[in-house]
Amino acid sequence: MRRSLVYGVAGAALGLAVVLVLVGFADDPDALTNGQAFVLGVVQGATELLPISSSGHLTLVPWAAEWTYLEENDRFHQTFDVALHLGTLVAVAAYFWSDLVRLVRAWLGTLARRRIETADDRIAWFVVVATIPAGIVGLLGEDLIADNLGEPWQIAILLAAGALLLAWADHFPERKHMGDLGLRHAVVMGLAQALALAPGVSRSGITITAARFMGLDRDGAARFSFLLLLPTVLGAVVLKGVGDVLLGDLPAGWQGPFLVGMLAALGSGLLAIDWLLGYVRRHTYEVFVWYRLVVAALVALAIVSGARSATF
Repeated sequence: MRRSLVYGVAGAALGLAVVLVLVGFADDPDALTNGQAFVLGVVQGATELLPISSSGHLTLVPWAAEWTYLEENDRFHQTFDVALHLGTLVAVAAYFWSDLVRLVRAWLGTLARRRIETADDRIAWFVVVATIPAGIVGLLGEDLIADNLGEPWQIAILLAAGALLLAWADHFPERKHMGDLGLRHAVVMGLAQALALAPGVSRSGITITAARFMGLDRDGAARFSFLLLLPTVLGAVVLKGVGDVLLGDLPAGWQGPFLVGMLAALGSGLLAIDWLLGYVRRHTYEVFVWYRLVVAALVALAIVSGARSATF
């Protein structure tokens, strides 16, 4: 996707979201407001695609701001979650559209030939295989994860632990490119991606960390992370979208936050992708290591000082 088009689409999406907030489109002051939806959409788009944990931030931002509506209204929360993930899914699919089409063709070609020949063939199968463990764990353990993980104190620990792992992995030499990784690497990547179901781990963070441990170059690690997002998030959007939106009883006041959050996530997601790919061509992942450690320390300080509760 051309850079001018990226910024044009991102600006249009964010601009439209701001307009909807200003005109109060379907805004319900007794529910999640459009302004809050905009903030959370921007947070989702940026943090889903950077190695800093979107699920962790989507808990910590309302926790810090004392926005309790989503926590207290699960039906609304599930609907809004679909909107946010749909926004980031569209952002990644649009940005990597030509790569996506090429890899789908390569994968279909391997089925027709019954063998893997090219680098694109290997990358396509890598994405397919690496998606399976996260999908299985997500389907079987969704309720267990939701009931036992995601508290601010847990997120702080996982942010810090993930930072240390990323710092360690990023010191490994860049020996390989995307097409050099095989299916056994994909299994390891899939198991790593399953860990990201715990808020604070970061799906992009853990996949980038695993890729760097495998010796993949920094640009390739980021690109693999984005490609892996597509089937994983698509599955979640379809599953939750059908169950919670199409077949569910939609909660009152969902229209404004749904649309605003989706547009904000789309716009910020496009900007995050473009920025990260440009950044890691010239720098290490150290800035994200320090960011995670600082956020973890601030959360711990807020809890220890009594400014905020350890749970939410």
